[in-house]
Amino acid sequence: MTDARADRTRARLRAALLAECAERPLAEASVAAVVRRAGVGRATFYLHYEDLQALAVDACAEVVRDAVDALHAWRGTPDPAAPPPALTAFVADVEQHAAVYRSLLLPGGSGPLGDLLHRELRERSRNERELVGAPHAELVATAVAATFTALLADWLHGLVPATADELAARTWRLLISLHRTPFG
Repeated sequence: MTDARADRTRARLRAALLAECAERPLAEASVAAVVRRAGVGRATFYLHYEDLQALAVDACAEVVRDAVDALHAWRGTPDPAAPPPALTAFVADVEQHAAVYRSLLLPGGSGPLGDLLHRELRERSRNERELVGAPHAELVATAVAATFTALLADWLHGLVPATADELAARTWRLLISLHRTPFG
């Protein structure tokens, strides 16, 4: 059974952190600023989270689920010319909240969002490859997770010039290529 009051408090803290990160990088955010925005006491913060990094990982969980689902939102044979609409929508949503995500996803794919995204995407990709008996599940899953996470991060930081639609389409083609590459 979950505690509704604790769930509401964590939700307020997550929203406060995301609002704070829209204005400044996570490295410049403070617990004091987050609790002030959330309208809770510092002690309450520490009842729920060890530090801002732990709160950031929790705040990123929904975004990570959305990304992982978007990349796996197809059935049958993937069409390289048409990324799943969920992937295109996900990238467009990330673009609308770029300031927040830039703070949580650093160039190259590190940061709390990058670490969580890589881990969750790698696990989902590995599981799906194993379910269909595809070879080299670990290798391909790692390549897919690293590629997507780094591309998204570098795009957010202006290192990969593309519109949201272009990034979704190019990323989709690249990931399909990784899945189809014969590793001997």
